[in-house]
Formats: sequence, structure tokens, C-alpha cells
Amino acid sequence: MTKLSVNLNKLALLRNQRDVGYPDLLEHAEIILSAGAHGLTIHPRPDERHIRFDDIKAISDFVAYKKDIEFNIEGYPSDDFIERVLAYDCHQVTLVPDEPNQRTSDHGWNTNQKGEFLEPIIKQLKENGRRVSLFLDPDPALIASAKATGADRIELYTGPYAEDEISIEKYAETAIEAKKAGLDINAGHDLNLDNLAKFIEAVPQCAEVSIGHALTADALKMGWYAAVTSYLTAIEFGQKAAQGDQAA
Repeated sequence: MTKLSVNLNKLALLRNQRDVGYPDLLEHAEIILSAGAHGLTIHPRPDERHIRFDDIKAISDFVAYKKDIEFNIEGYPSDDFIERVLAYDCHQVTLVPDEPNQRTSDHGWNTNQKGEFLEPIIKQLKENGRRVSLFLDPDPALIASAKATGADRIELYTGPYAEDEISIEKYAETAIEAKKAGLDINAGHDLNLDNLAKFIEAVPQCAEVSIGHALTADALKMGWYAAVTSYLTAIEFGQKAAQGDQAA
């Protein structure tokens, strides 16, 4: 089954609007995981506008007591970022090509051009026991160079899929090429209850989706428990549809 990792950034953004200590990230993370989410994701940025650097240790310690729960840290591989993700335990590091002041991720790595830059960084992370995923645009022509970096996975940037700018077939083609190369597949960005099941149906190889903005917005209406279970249901629906497509 495709795993669901819930991104806590927007929850942290709300917390940071006041110096009153709530909403508490760990309190809400407990609810999120109790509803069935498989992991937690954070994307700390240099200005700490949502996730703060001291959140990394707190969440790492929190997850350490949770069986079968994964902690994923996303970010641009600056020296400061690498130092922080190596200082505390996490299961996966997702490298993204963001500028320091970027509002949100809006493109993946061009590994044909940046492979040599990424390779020693990935080697260092893997030597320290971190699984490494590369944020990647849906392009089969990038898979060979992504594999050559030593990464374990790619995370397909799904923003263009959500905006109907890139066809779902392109994602499926990229996923097939990735699996042939021995890379596992994650996906994230602007996935929601309207498009998630269709994506999983087209890309059933997807090992994990990381969702924050839409899920948090739905949680404001539905509550965390109902929102998380709704996303898990959408994943299950997509997988069953994929099995039906294969049987047909």
C-alpha cells in the first residue's frame, strides 16, 4: 500500500503567528498518527517561517518511540541543512532544489546537469544511514542520471499534475522508467482528495505520498482524524482501481 506521510509545515506556520506555543506540533502529530498516517514530513527553511530548527530534534525524539513510523526531512542540501539532518535521527531525506527565499517547491532537480553536485551529498547521507529521495519533474529522460547519483528514490513533483499542466501519462511513464532503474517512487505537492486516487491508479508503484497543504485545509473542516482517514481511503481506492485496470 502507498504510505501517507503528513507534512507539518502549515501547522507550524499557524503556530508561529503567535508566541503562545500552540498549536503544539507533537500533540497534533499524535492525532495524525493515531488516525493511520504512516509518517511525518517537515521542510525546514532558512528563515524558519514554519518549521523551526528546534522542531527537528523534537519530532525526531517523538518518532523514535513510534513503531513503524517514518520521519522524512525535505530541504535544499546546504551545509547547514546537511548538518542538521545528520544531527538527529530521520529515516528519509528528500533533497529539493529550492532557493532560500522560495515560497514553496515549484520544480524538481535537473539531474542531467546537477548529478555531480548531488552525488557526494547523497553518498554522505547514505553512509549515515539515511534513505535519500530526489525531488524530480516527471521526465523519463532524467531517470538514468538520477539513478547515477546514488539516490534510493525519486519524489515526483505533482504540482503540474494538479494544475493539469502535465498529463498523468507522463507521470506513469516516469514511474515505470524509475522502477526499471531500481528506484522507488514517492510523490508530493498539491495532491488532494480530488486528484489523489486518480494519481495512485495511474502510478500504483508509488511507495509514499507526502501531503501537507490540502490535508491541513481539510482538517480545518473535518478534523485531523477524518481528514487523514479520508486520504487513506483515497489511496486505497486508487490502488483497487489500478488492480481492476490490470485485471481488465
